[in-house]
Amino acid sequence: MIPGGGPVQTTPAGGVSVTGIADEEPRVFPPADLAMLADLGEAFAPGGGVRRARLAAIGMEAALDPAQVAQLRLVLRILRSRLAMFVLAGRPTPFGRLGAERRERFMLRWSTSRIALWRSGFAGYRRLLTFIAYADLGPDGVNDRLVAMGYGRDERPIGAEPTPVRPTWVPARPGGSGADDRAMATLDADVVIVGSGAGGGVIAAELARSGKSTVILDAGPFVDETTMPSDELAAFDRLYLNRGLTATWDGSIPMLAGTAVGGGTVINWMTSVPAPEDVREEWARDYGLIDAVGPTWAADLEVVSRELGLSPATVVPPKDAVLLRGASALDWSAGPVLRNADDCGACGSCPFGCTRGTKRSGLRAHLATAFEHGARIIPEAFVERVVIDGGNVTGVEAALGPSHFTRRLRVSARQVVVAAGALRTPGILERSGIGHPAVGRNLRVHPVPVIAARFDDRIDMWLGTMQAARVDEFSATEPGRRGYVIESAPGHPGLIALALPWEGASEHAALMRDARHLAGLIAVTRDSVGGRVRSTRSGRVRIDYRLDAVGIATLRHALVRMAYLARAAGARELFAGATPPPWYHGESGAAWTRFEERLATLDFGPNRATVFSAHQMGTARMGADASTAAADPDGRVRADASGRIVRGLYVGDGSVVPTGIGVNPMITIMTLARKTSRTVLAEG
Repeated sequence: MIPGGGPVQTTPAGGVSVTGIADEEPRVFPPADLAMLADLGEAFAPGGGVRRARLAAIGMEAALDPAQVAQLRLVLRILRSRLAMFVLAGRPTPFGRLGAERRERFMLRWSTSRIALWRSGFAGYRRLLTFIAYADLGPDGVNDRLVAMGYGRDERPIGAEPTPVRPTWVPARPGGSGADDRAMATLDADVVIVGSGAGGGVIAAELARSGKSTVILDAGPFVDETTMPSDELAAFDRLYLNRGLTATWDGSIPMLAGTAVGGGTVINWMTSVPAPEDVREEWARDYGLIDAVGPTWAADLEVVSRELGLSPATVVPPKDAVLLRGASALDWSAGPVLRNADDCGACGSCPFGCTRGTKRSGLRAHLATAFEHGARIIPEAFVERVVIDGGNVTGVEAALGPSHFTRRLRVSARQVVVAAGALRTPGILERSGIGHPAVGRNLRVHPVPVIAARFDDRIDMWLGTMQAARVDEFSATEPGRRGYVIESAPGHPGLIALALPWEGASEHAALMRDARHLAGLIAVTRDSVGGRVRSTRSGRVRIDYRLDAVGIATLRHALVRMAYLARAAGARELFAGATPPPWYHGESGAAWTRFEERLATLDFGPNRATVFSAHQMGTARMGADASTAAADPDGRVRADASGRIVRGLYVGDGSVVPTGIGVNPMITIMTLARKTSRTVLAEG
């Protein structure tokens, strides 16, 4: 999860040029830090440490908050200090001068330290440096590690027709330069939509189709399908929020989120699962979302499903066959998933964007509809605030350009929909003067635990349909645990490398060489105790999240059931994502009992058991209670806990989801967005 080939410059013609890493230099990390980073890189995965150190430093400087960078640099200084190493390792020898065996012993002790901050440093560097080791193709385009693991893909197909969406480019001030270029450009519209992901795209399509003059502003770049990245490193650089480095402040939960025009719809795995009935009943009963049950919801879901062209997966790759085979043996409920794509199932490059054009992302579906009806889509537009005068919205102010400092834009409009995603929407509302106490709170992330299973047959989890099946045997909440669904975990080498446990350089390399035979199982769990998103002094986002007792019980329950599932499917070895990982080597009887007991009691303290998130919701949730919900049940934003509505201001993304859903949220976000679009139209 790290930088690709450098900063992206999107040209007015819609093409993308990537500045090579040779043109970038770290600005914050001095040579001594880079040398220590290189030593760490060599310790985690020997070979290419100097290049990886440079890439890692560039990525951290670009993506992380300065306070986080300072903490990570402190770790490097500690590793260089003779005194600190004497205290930590019993020898006054800097890390870089330890022999390979002593380095490894030290790192394994470091990984399980009682000090949470120290474990956080290990986990952050371990994920980052192993990711780069396997995601970077290198200066000559060949990575010997990928050759050793047998990683290969067919050439990515290119669609016959590029997406019809084209961005609008705000012209520079005529004849201006320097300070003149930073003068405020102006546009007029009926409605401004901030963000172009699942929710923003749906609302844009509905408003533009109804004749509203619509401007869509997105902080990310516009990447046409014909110029989507072809490798993992470039994809994370260009299409993922913070170059894929987004995580909780303590680094314990890495988070994936999209950042290009189209948001998460461009890079997600396309799994389209309706919100469970019991969840929607809770929304209607406890949050006043009356339409969450009944014919209106059903009608909106049907429209969304038709617009996305949802259909069952027809190609079931080996990793998903594991789920179906194991569920059949155990008599558990399972079946194919619906996906917003057709006529595909071979290339496996969905997380890099779909060059074939068969994924019905926003670029093919809702944004394409909005563009067809006259909507203007402006990329690389970082919205600083919504302008509010006397309780009424009058427009937005944004900074334009990849650096967000080159030029400024004001769009005048009587209505604004903030749909920048659950991690960015709260900051925009706060900078706009919204003082509701729920803004930024109630974050839900669908915590995901991981089981890996080794099979005799090849799995090749990077090929074919991303997710073709799921097990929903445990989707209902029961006493002592919440609901979850079990899915396969597709992955390319970099993502696999950061997810696999590290018990030594040679052990990790052996796991990676055998990755063709590994199947990853994940559980999307429903969380109900929220985290928090808030702005830092530097203007970035701080994410804090802690699992509660029931959430931990749910994760443990899921690990045990995933182990049963993989074993029933014929796995010969199993291990859980954790530091250190529990292993089962295929023995029967007592060995299995011990493994099951380990899973059922696994430590989910920060940076101990592995937890991921690809779904973020709830930070400006809808609800009838004005004191606890930042938006009313129709999507209108409340100025404060008194319930006073800001006229013309709405939220239209995953931020409004009241609780954890326990399934992939895309079509639920879209269904809620249709409801909000009707509010905007009725009041426009």
